[in-house]
Amino acid sequence: MRTIREHSLASAAAGFALAFLAAVIPAQAQTAADAALDLANMLDGAGGGVSGDAYISALENAAEAGQPLALWQLGTMYENGEGVDKDPARAFGYFAQIANQHADAAPKGVEADIVAQSFVKVGDYYREGVPDAGIPADIDRSHALLLHAATYFGDADAQYRVGLLYTEEGGLGVNAIQSARWFSLAARKGHCLAQARLGDMLFNGVQGIEAQPVEGLMWLNLSHIRCQGTVDQAQVDDLLNRASSIALPEDRTNAAALAESIAPQFANF
Repeated sequence: MRTIREHSLASAAAGFALAFLAAVIPAQAQTAADAALDLANMLDGAGGGVSGDAYISALENAAEAGQPLALWQLGTMYENGEGVDKDPARAFGYFAQIANQHADAAPKGVEADIVAQSFVKVGDYYREGVPDAGIPADIDRSHALLLHAATYFGDADAQYRVGLLYTEEGGLGVNAIQSARWFSLAARKGHCLAQARLGDMLFNGVQGIEAQPVEGLMWLNLSHIRCQGTVDQAQVDDLLNRASSIALPEDRTNAAALAESIAPQFANF
């Protein structure tokens, strides 16, 4: 591994990378994970010869200064064991710091995505508990954190997950109308799994919602387009294929045309 002058280059690299990302995130509509990956790519030595130790040092310096992006990246590294030993307690600490310090950040601000996803992460940890950090499982707190991300920040992934909670006995209580409402909010932001679940509910009909085959198929077609090439493609296509196999030919045609006309609305998500 190549070495560098630790403090000067690490600090400069961290400052440059964070400034660079702050400039490009709005234009490219990146997710928190995308932004963190860009930070990793910029500092990992591929272009600048920065060593792994210097990379972590740069992140830690930026984290000490309260940079949410650095805190997010460190949390992700310790959560997944990427370049460091896996440590759920440390990961929880970094994500919790973002949530605690930026709970009232502007919902549409540059860092809103990272803050919202940190609430989701901390909620996940509270669902199971973090024994190494002395954090017991607290399902009510888990739900509250997820709801904050979904309501205050309007985070699509959080909204999708709230929709799922309304389909589970141990979630927020089975309520098809509430579930469809949250799926709809996320679907209109381009969340492909939310589009698929909403489409499935509308196509088949559920308690309180009459079957709407054309609109349901439209959302299923949109989810097929949005999920292509992702790990979610198989389950989305399974829902679409099942619905298509029993749909009327004219409904399939009308739904496909609607999906094609609406798809450009989600191009920038």
